[in-house]
Amino acid sequence: MAHVSAAERRPQLIKAAIGLMAREGVAAGSTRAIAAELGVAQATVHYTFGTKEELYRAVMEQLTHDLVDQVTRAAPTDVSFEESIVTLAEALWRTVLEQPASYQLLTELSMLALRTPHLKEALQSHHGEVLAVTTKQVEQAAERTGHRLAQPAEAIARFFQAGFDGLTMQHLS
Repeated sequence: MAHVSAAERRPQLIKAAIGLMAREGVAAGSTRAIAAELGVAQATVHYTFGTKEELYRAVMEQLTHDLVDQVTRAAPTDVSFEESIVTLAEALWRTVLEQPASYQLLTELSMLALRTPHLKEALQSHHGEVLAVTTKQVEQAAERTGHRLAQPAEAIARFFQAGFDGLTMQHLS
């Protein structure tokens, strides 16, 4: 069998971890189970990530990246401010409807992160990145359409995200 570098193995392990934990939950995401999912030795997981928490952190980062990418690609460029926000909200909600297991996994990892210092940084990074992207989308829609915001874009983005997170949790329940 040919040697696969850690740099090549890393995204494979992240994908395997996401697949396994999206199906069976975070509790099923042991390094042994993730290694078996990919068909590699458990030592490969530890060599590539060091700890299970570091792998979980990488999973959170990948889920965040995927979410941000999907929503950013959906950003309209030729509609009113209101239509821009509606289009973004619909695109975000579509990701929940099409990928509920990914959102459930992100929610489970978020709850775990609240009590795991190393993962808490990843959770803060996730929220920071999502807030920054949402703020940017609101700002760009306002600038593009000449819409004057009654509140700072970041405040609007925080309000939007809080509502979205609540609706997502209700939908998953």
